[in-house]
Amino acid sequence: MIALDETHDPSLRSWVDAANEPDADFPIQNLPFGMFRRRGKDEAIPGVAIGDRIIDLPLLASRGLLQGKAAKAVQAFRNGPLNNLMALGREYWVALRFDLSRLLREGASRQGDTAAGLVLMSDAEMLLPAQIGDFTDFYSSIHHATNAGSLFRPDNPLLPNYRWVPIAYHGRSSSVKVSGTPLRRPLGQSMPKVAGKDSAAPIYGPTKRLDIELELGCYIGPGNALGEPIALADAEAHLFGLSLLNDWSARDIQAWEYQPLGPFLGKNFLTSVSPWVVTMEALAPFRIQSARPAADALPDYLRDSADQQQGGLDITLEVLLQSASMREQGMAPHRIARAPFASQYWTVFQLITHHTSNGCNLQPGDLLGTGTISGPAPGEQGCLLEMSVGGSKPFALPSGESRTFLEDGDEVTLRAFCQRAGATRIGFGECVGRVEPARS
Repeated sequence: MIALDETHDPSLRSWVDAANEPDADFPIQNLPFGMFRRRGKDEAIPGVAIGDRIIDLPLLASRGLLQGKAAKAVQAFRNGPLNNLMALGREYWVALRFDLSRLLREGASRQGDTAAGLVLMSDAEMLLPAQIGDFTDFYSSIHHATNAGSLFRPDNPLLPNYRWVPIAYHGRSSSVKVSGTPLRRPLGQSMPKVAGKDSAAPIYGPTKRLDIELELGCYIGPGNALGEPIALADAEAHLFGLSLLNDWSARDIQAWEYQPLGPFLGKNFLTSVSPWVVTMEALAPFRIQSARPAADALPDYLRDSADQQQGGLDITLEVLLQSASMREQGMAPHRIARAPFASQYWTVFQLITHHTSNGCNLQPGDLLGTGTISGPAPGEQGCLLEMSVGGSKPFALPSGESRTFLEDGDEVTLRAFCQRAGATRIGFGECVGRVEPARS
């Protein structure tokens, strides 16, 4: 368990004014990592968010503002994505966080030198934070699994393996793209219904049931050797941080293809991730008890008392939708869901341990998706499949339009934040994608 220290002090304020706003995503207690480039430039630069600015880490290091392990951490990844920093481990992450916190606090010395290394977010273009070697998508919300299962198996919505094993599939890393990347409606095979029954043959064409999945992405830090599992008690040391993730889905294509081997073309056309990775150090004040009932049976390798007591995370996630008509009318995006990550059945640490339990080797920068995050209450469903009850119950938008699944021109925004008494609110930024028409 990561201990709280001076960097978490809720009384800390930054000389970067925007970081002190009550609803700021990036106060001095957060300091998430990402990759960016200045507009009009080609060079990719590692950075940290503070208020409405980005810290150019190599520039700070070149001015002698970072010392010891913090300087070595920046040197390790100054010419590439965050993978090398992720590989270094927690002692380097902590050292860099301490130095940045002290440089950015009100009253800090050398503010002028530090300010010279800040870039306005409006003057930057965000990039993928890491070179993602592998992407695995889990199914860790029991509420989503039950809701989705009830649509296809009303008499047996939750399969018997669910409470014993974290279900997952191996996704496609090449189509993981940063927030803002447009989504072209995918083409594929689907089986239409005629009078409630399957047609005689499938059709090929644009998906008619384009969906979102509200998720968090987990970035792996130090990996493990092939054949050497990661024990649950050690899993935290292998998790660098979390970001928002939208694993877009074509439900009609998926329904036709997924048996018996699972998702393929219904999933791999695009996975969107937010550009900022919120570190586990920043999330330390928001650790809570796991939602999984302690009485539920578990294999020994997935049971740990510390994980049960502190494996949960108090994160609130939101989905907003803006149609093309809403944009034309100047209407703001409309929130269609708010879900609690606190209700997850499997912890992020159990996902890491299970993934490596057969000896599979994870590598720095690998991405694990939590799967759709849904809560138990109305309005907490993390995908349109659940919100519209399989397309049978449209929901209304403020423009007078209704939706069951996404239409061309729709723009989806994911947001998330942590907020608890005695701690400073931190956010994850946004993960945005707009639907473009299919190719003819």
